[in-house]
Amino acid sequence: MPLTYLHTMVRVKDLQKSIAFYELLGLKETKRKESETGRFTLVFLAPPGQEEAPVELTYNWDGDEGLPSDSRHFGHLAYGVDNIYETCQRLQDNGYTINRPPRDGHMAFVRSPDNVSIELLQNGESLAAAEPWASMENTGHW
Repeated sequence: MPLTYLHTMVRVKDLQKSIAFYELLGLKETKRKESETGRFTLVFLAPPGQEEAPVELTYNWDGDEGLPSDSRHFGHLAYGVDNIYETCQRLQDNGYTINRPPRDGHMAFVRSPDNVSIELLQNGESLAAAEPWASMENTGHW
């Protein structure tokens, strides 16, 4: 019996902020479920054309004090991008810190509003090294 990937779930404190972050990456909402009795909202987002690989944002209406201050126990989500420099610049222009800049033209890390580590990988061949990224230091941890 083959294994089928379903989704990755992350808990979030501010649903709107988190949706805005993932939409800025290029994901689109594919499904939403609100449970009055369970007092939660589930929002599924995926890259266009890849609806079979969503991230599920779980928002608990009554708060979620159990969320850790550092989500490193989770690991990270990884997305391929067509231009890692343009993607990182768009995120930075919108107030997000690039924790591990794409110095190699291939890989970067950024954190979501809920401290989830997001790995960005250049689709295809690495881009040529370019400033300001090539000399940019890491910020925080990723």
